Amino acid sequence: MSEPNLRELKVRAQALKPSIRLGKAGLTPEFLAAFDDALTRAKLLKIRFEGFKDERKTVAKELAEKSSSLLVQQVGYTAVYYRDTKSDG
Repeated sequence: MSEPNLRELKVRAQALKPSIRLGKAGLTPEFLAAFDDALTRAKLLKIRFEGFKDERKTVAKELAEKSSSLLVQQVGYTAVYYRDTKSDG
């Protein structure tokens, strides 16, 4: 993704409130399904780490890999993900 596009996503993400919270249970299949569904609908999604606060950088990257999304930014206990759904032709 180009730098101007990434910058635009970061600007848009500042206005978002975390819509999903990752708790102590971690990256369960249920969490991944809910995250995937929310990301499909919103394209740009902010999450908050309630658990895994020490491992949040590792978990954030793992979540991006498992969801085929882009980790736009991570600040403190929040992370922003983006997935474009231009697969419709």
